[in-house]
Amino acid sequence: MSSPKQMPPEYYQQLEEIQMVDFAIVELNLYLDTHPDDYEAIKQFNSLTYESRKLKKNFEKQFGPLMHFGRSYSQYPWQWDDQPWPWQV
Repeated sequence: MSSPKQMPPEYYQQLEEIQMVDFAIVELNLYLDTHPDDYEAIKQFNSLTYESRKLKKNFEKQFGPLMHFGRSYSQYPWQWDDQPWPWQV
């Protein structure tokens, strides 16, 4: 298998920002499982979820699909055979 192509610095910066926001979402999700009435945490969860979707949409416009199994659109031609895939970097 060939090595994935080197991507521009913006690729890695945006991917890291997505990962940081998604990490905070997971942590808030776990917290809200035991504190379901924390209104401020729910507001923060919803705000970060919106931010995550916005970041992912921007990333995909520039670099192609980020999520598989129908959670991301593909341009023509099919983009899933392009490397590197987000989980490879």
